Parts: sequence; C-alpha cells; structure tokens
Amino acid sequence: MIGYRLVLLIALCVLPFFCAQPVSAMKIGIVDGASQVSVGTSKDADLISPLHNKAFYKLKAMKPYPFKASGNTISIELNGQWFNLNIARIVIKPAEKGFISTKRRWYRGEFIIENRGGELVVINNLPLEDYMLGVVPSEMPSKWNYEALKAQAIAARSYAIANRGKRASRGYDLKDTPEDQAYGGASAETATTNSAVLETKGIVITYNQKVIPAYYSASAGGHTVNAGAVWNKDLPYLKSVPSFDDGVKKNGHGLGMSQHGANNLAKQGYNAYQILTYYYNNVKFGRLDPSWAL
Repeated sequence: MIGYRLVLLIALCVLPFFCAQPVSAMKIGIVDGASQVSVGTSKDADLISPLHNKAFYKLKAMKPYPFKASGNTISIELNGQWFNLNIARIVIKPAEKGFISTKRRWYRGEFIIENRGGELVVINNLPLEDYMLGVVPSEMPSKWNYEALKAQAIAARSYAIANRGKRASRGYDLKDTPEDQAYGGASAETATTNSAVLETKGIVITYNQKVIPAYYSASAGGHTVNAGAVWNKDLPYLKSVPSFDDGVKKNGHGLGMSQHGANNLAKQGYNAYQILTYYYNNVKFGRLDPSWAL
C-alpha cells in the first residue's frame, strides 16, 4: 500500500480545464406511476398549460392541492370537488424564490405533472446546479471531509451530464433514487454541501473531451473493479485500484470513486481533484459553459 501512496504523491495533479459542451436544465423524476399526488408551494404559484404556455389558475401558498389521473387527462381537487383540466400535461411554477412540495419534501424549480398511460408522473424541472444542491447531501454525509464533498459534487455533476436523457421514455432525465442518483431536493440541503457545490460550480470530469458518467459507490471493499467486471465491457477511465476504504464492507458496484475511500483520502490531505484523478484514469476537468443560467 505504501507504493500506491507514493504514486499518489507523485502522479496526482490538477489537469487543465477546457470548455465543455452546454446542456439545459435537468428533469428529475420525483413520482412515477401514481394515481394521485398532492402538491403544495411556499409562495403563490401559476398553474400553466404547456399547450398555450399561459397560466390559467393561481395556486395559493401553503395549501395542498390533490391531482389525479382521469382517463388520459389530469384533474384537480378544489374546495372538495374534482375538476377535469382536459389536458395531459401541466406545469406548476412558484413565484420567484418559491419552493414546491410533494412527498413531504421541498424542491427548487418547478413541477411538470404528466398523465402517461393513465398514471401520473411528477417531474422536477430545475437548473443543474440547483439539482446538485439536493444530490450531494443525499449521496454523502454532510459532516464528511470538505474535499470529499467537493469530489462528490464533481462526480455527481459529471454523472448527471453524461446520463442526461437516460429516462427520456418517461419524460425525464434521471430518477431521484440511488438507481440513478439520490436526490432529496431543497429539504436535503446543508450549508456545507451547498458550499461544496458552489465552489465546484460547472466543473465536470472529462475523457477525450467528453464528460464521463463518473460512477461511484459507497464502498468498494478494499479495491475498485474494472468496468468489464460489471458490464463485460471495459472503459479506459475505470481501472481497478486500491479503494482506501479498508474495513468498510463493499456496498455497491465498486466502479470508480469509493465514497468512503474519498473521505479517507481527504482526511490524509488530498484535495478533490487529486481524489478524482486517482479513482478515474487519465481524466481531465472541464468547466461547463459559464453563460448558463445555473
């Protein structure tokens, strides 16, 4: 293990940045396959028809509004009565700096509610960096070393960009579960993790000038694995290395960054970029287009 530590000291460095290709906001599946959902907002919100891009009703702040699937359309309950909106897709947009709620959590951005095959799908549509605020504390304990949190932010941002559109058949990009990335919305945010996201704003991991899906898991159990061990197909940036998470039982696929290992390396003085260039082979760092409204 001493030899690997020497390699870390000699070989790890922050590589140059380049301008990665821009993408737009993320669409995250919050609910999928429900017959009915309840939504609330912290401030008054517009109920918008995407067909005409116009608001047709004002939702009052701090009041729950039930929605249900009615055939192929959506109905809303108002004052104890159900009203069919006669459309299959609506947008709920809170007033400026307002939050929106479902599943007992608050979220930034807006909600899209769709009727897909007689079941409701609730999608959180929001800027990438706002999405990251809810991912980092959901994927890594906020009390862990700050450099590990920064590494998590960069890895999670890279995973999101590389997998954008993964769930397009359901109308969104990624699920809010560990099946893609755990995402707890604004309710999960902490000051420390928000700072880690802000400090790494727009930074992603690249290989051959493309953003990589920076896979990570809780623990690799002492050694990460090559991609071929999981998918029967190797990826040049995912090579097996000691994971620095000795004593922690393997939890996850073991590809890429070990979260426990990242925290241990951070405790030893390695920064986020050194941690990432250790777990991902021959990568560089790109900064996303700064003109985005992130």
